[in-house]
Amino acid sequence: MFWYLRREGEKPTCIKRCLDDKNVSKFTCKHKTRSSTLEISNIQKTDSGIYYCAYLDSSYLLFGTGSALIVGDSYTSSSWVMLLVPFPHDNQVTGTANLACVIHGVSGPVHVSWSVSGELQEQGLTRSLKAKDGSLTLINHISVPMDTWTSGKNFTCEVKFNSSGSSVKKSTRYPATSSTAHPSGCVRQTVRYAVAIFLVVLMVSLSLAWSHCCSNPGSNRLCPTGV
Repeated sequence: MFWYLRREGEKPTCIKRCLDDKNVSKFTCKHKTRSSTLEISNIQKTDSGIYYCAYLDSSYLLFGTGSALIVGDSYTSSSWVMLLVPFPHDNQVTGTANLACVIHGVSGPVHVSWSVSGELQEQGLTRSLKAKDGSLTLINHISVPMDTWTSGKNFTCEVKFNSSGSSVKKSTRYPATSSTAHPSGCVRQTVRYAVAIFLVVLMVSLSLAWSHCCSNPGSNRLCPTGV
């Protein structure tokens, strides 16, 4: 069993090999039947990040989905949250719709969850970009069937910046824009979406480093985690 830590804007690094657990260190592996927990002593803000467990199966490392650890508060004076949705397509009733939650100007990881009419969804995929001042912009996106998006259900992105404070929620439903909107408003929406699409493409490119770090992490078998 291994534990990896991925801080925002950095590649994942191996922080603990549970076979070495006889040695006293900051990280300790605790095992039970069909589960493994990582205990962290003397916790610091720099310990914030996403922790992944992995175990060796033959010659492959199989990774879990990850557990987010937020120490302190990731919210800053420049933080904001914006929800991006597809343009309405009257004739498009097949395929998938992509929704993105953009979290700008944070100092560390955040917890993002999606719900559709109150029903929690699977975790979205997160890309991150680090600015020169050290702040982060995170883009968390999900894909849903087009008929689900056009069904009129309420889609909500909830962002938690710390473990105890209040969260920020952004909600929308199809259609995202009104056909009677003022033309200048439509132009502003178009510019905003164009910038957001550029950021998403950039995030996907930056994430290639993560995909090359994992040794065949394509298995769907998950490893129970606790942080």
